[in-house]
Amino acid sequence: MTELADIGVMGLAVMGANLARNAARKGFGVAVYNRHGGRTDELIENYGTEGRFFPSKQVADFVASIARPRPIIIMVKAGKPVDEVIEELIPHLDEGDIIIDGGNSLFTDTNRRFHYLTEKKLRFIGMGVSGGEEGALEGPSMMPGGTREAYARIEPIVTRMAAQVDGEPCCTYIGTEGSGHFVKMVHNGIEYADMQLITEAYDLFKTVYGLDAGTISKIFADWNTGELNSYLIEITAAVLAKVDDTGKPLVDSIVDEAEQKGTGRWTAQSALDLGIPLTSITEAVFARALSARRSARAEAEKLLPHPAVATLPIGQAEIDAIRDALYASKIVAYAQGFEQLTVASQQYGWDLKLDELATIWRGGCIIRARFLNRIREAYKSGGGAANLILEDYFRDAVLKAEPAWRKVVALAVEKGIPVPAFASSLAYYDGLRRARGPANLLQGLRDYFGAHTYARLDKSGKFHTRWSQDGAEVQVSQ
Repeated sequence: MTELADIGVMGLAVMGANLARNAARKGFGVAVYNRHGGRTDELIENYGTEGRFFPSKQVADFVASIARPRPIIIMVKAGKPVDEVIEELIPHLDEGDIIIDGGNSLFTDTNRRFHYLTEKKLRFIGMGVSGGEEGALEGPSMMPGGTREAYARIEPIVTRMAAQVDGEPCCTYIGTEGSGHFVKMVHNGIEYADMQLITEAYDLFKTVYGLDAGTISKIFADWNTGELNSYLIEITAAVLAKVDDTGKPLVDSIVDEAEQKGTGRWTAQSALDLGIPLTSITEAVFARALSARRSARAEAEKLLPHPAVATLPIGQAEIDAIRDALYASKIVAYAQGFEQLTVASQQYGWDLKLDELATIWRGGCIIRARFLNRIREAYKSGGGAANLILEDYFRDAVLKAEPAWRKVVALAVEKGIPVPAFASSLAYYDGLRRARGPANLLQGLRDYFGAHTYARLDKSGKFHTRWSQDGAEVQVSQ
């Protein structure tokens, strides 16, 4: 009897090849195919001894080498390439076979593909995969969305491929349609905010206090031993400590222009559609966009000269203040992201389990952090406040950090150092805890120029004032 593979991987660039190697190392038979056969040969030549690989040079042979119902992970660039690969696979598939998109696809595209393939009696899983090339090989965080039946077929495979924390896999069934890719999108949005906050802390140390990269690296390494412990803090210390062949810090020679692939922007756009105040993540996206305008910034610096910033002395109190501002702002970013997940789950009927999302983000993924255990507990068994900041642990943390948070933002403003993520997080916090804000005037203005009506505190119903006519107020609805 011919031996068949347990799973297939189509697309053998770094992420695809590492996922294939991951599955093979865990004891699964892995069919592998790449449109350019050289990559298939390279994988087998370099890593063929790591497990049972089933290489093919033709799509038909690749599909035929997998046990039915066939699960096939496609690892290609998001967008049109995914649709092209799906169409390439369809003629060779049988009813019930499963296509798994492991890339960073937009969740609405995943929704469309899910229903398209359902009509063809095929199953589709949109699976977010976080952890980069190292995570793909050693164990990523995996977020599969599709039907439960399709997930049941791949569950024994993906839960072993995923990172493990406290004996639990960083992989769980997310929900139907494009929910897996939506969750990965929000994960990436939180990642954007987290990285921007770290960058702003670095800028303050460098520009206001005159610290060199090596010294700042040691501060981040120390922070990583405490409540800020996370993958991003860990690698920040490593990046800042790296010295290039000139003997100088590598970071000082890197062009100050941050690129982006779109997931952060999608997260912000989705928040606008859902009506979620996703200020931290959105400001992080805008900061990257501004960083990309290097020539405009260089010209503006000549025409809008920045006042010289006198280096200030720094002690433990100043270091702790920036740490507290970073921690409080980080809490805001996660709180906003989880609110977006909550509203999306309700609007799209996905029934997302927020405690399970916090669980699978504890390992393998880019935003893994110690305090995800706190988030997990907050949402355990469907509980949790409407906003994460209102949970006891996080409420106490931001209240404790608040004086330092304000001090750091005020210092940055005074010195002309942009801290959009710190500042917007603080503004969100201040706006959240005001039972009555200034939007009453805003609504009055809307009624004046557009007759958009307003509600009153002392009466029920909707009202309109004939501002430019006789000034009379009229009730327009109950």
